[in-house]
Amino acid sequence: MNFHAIRAIYRTEMARMMRTVVQSIVAPVLSTSLYFVVFGSAIGSRITEIDGVGYGAFIVPGLIMLAIMTESISNSSFAIYFPKFTGTIFELLSAPVSFVEVVIGYVGAAASKSVVIGLIILATAGLFVDLQIAHPFVMLLFLVLISVSFSLFGFILGVWADGWEKLTIVPVLVIMPLTFLGGTFYSISMLPPAWQTISLLNPVVYLVSGFRWAFFENSDVAVAVSFAMVMAFLLVCLFAVYWIFKTGYKIRS
Repeated sequence: MNFHAIRAIYRTEMARMMRTVVQSIVAPVLSTSLYFVVFGSAIGSRITEIDGVGYGAFIVPGLIMLAIMTESISNSSFAIYFPKFTGTIFELLSAPVSFVEVVIGYVGAAASKSVVIGLIILATAGLFVDLQIAHPFVMLLFLVLISVSFSLFGFILGVWADGWEKLTIVPVLVIMPLTFLGGTFYSISMLPPAWQTISLLNPVVYLVSGFRWAFFENSDVAVAVSFAMVMAFLLVCLFAVYWIFKTGYKIRS
């Protein structure tokens, strides 16, 4: 394992985050805080509690999920697409660096950024509501696994994209709607039975539900099922990345 190469890629990507700290950290934290203030004030005045949890605290896990999923995808997709766009990807492919080391460097940096953003949002939410974390280690496990999974997904998206506009298609038109409909601002138990069944087809429901269980010990689906869904998505993304480098899909051509 070429740890020097991994460290070089990782440090380069993390340095880029520090150079664009307003865009990388301040912007997602501020936008999430605005979601929290607006939805917490507007809806929280009408819905005081959900499953015994104050509405302001109830939406915190979902807002963190929204932030880390979108940031993981955008960070990792840009990280691999930009070398393709400039042509420097061929220098990376010709270097004595395996695809495993490339993925660890890029995905590790993107996931690290997302975890940092998630923790900052969590600390910021603590200024607005009384927030208790029943299972901090489970919460951190879900945070890391989801950040890594969606960073891998973003890496795949960055390889697939052949234009800047394609980098925003999936986060804006797929991930964000699924997150809003995945129980971020409500419990799916509040929906009519038919819509509850339909909601279970949304994979984000399982991510938000498992993450919320770590905070309040209540969830829309069993935490074991949520964990299994996260691991399944992670394995699918790992296999897709392996296939990309094995075939050279949109990398060597």
